[in-house]
Amino acid sequence: MQKIPLMCATSGMKLARDVFRNDSPVGMPVCGKDTVLTDSLLARLDHLEVKSIYVEGHPLWSEGEKTLDEILCDLDLRFEKVRNDPLTSKLHSIYTAFLKNSMGDSSGRQTL
Repeated sequence: MQKIPLMCATSGMKLARDVFRNDSPVGMPVCGKDTVLTDSLLARLDHLEVKSIYVEGHPLWSEGEKTLDEILCDLDLRFEKVRNDPLTSKLHSIYTAFLKNSMGDSSGRQTL
């Protein structure tokens, strides 16, 4: 999940959280979680002055931000000395799965 400015959102992205007016989680949501964005929905959210949204995955990369492969390499280095222990090995697997699930693969990403 990644919080992005509405102006960087594109049609086809999927919302990871409900969208509220003025980025405030109070009141009725303007748009619900798991909604796939369309051009008309993006225009409506812009008209409602929504500034940012949370989308599934990690579709945008900032300059200097580490890629998924770099993050996984760092994780491997941190667990290098304790990989033989079954519990820490399982913990490593859980972190790896979480990162892959939350950030997705590195193909087709946009850069800010």
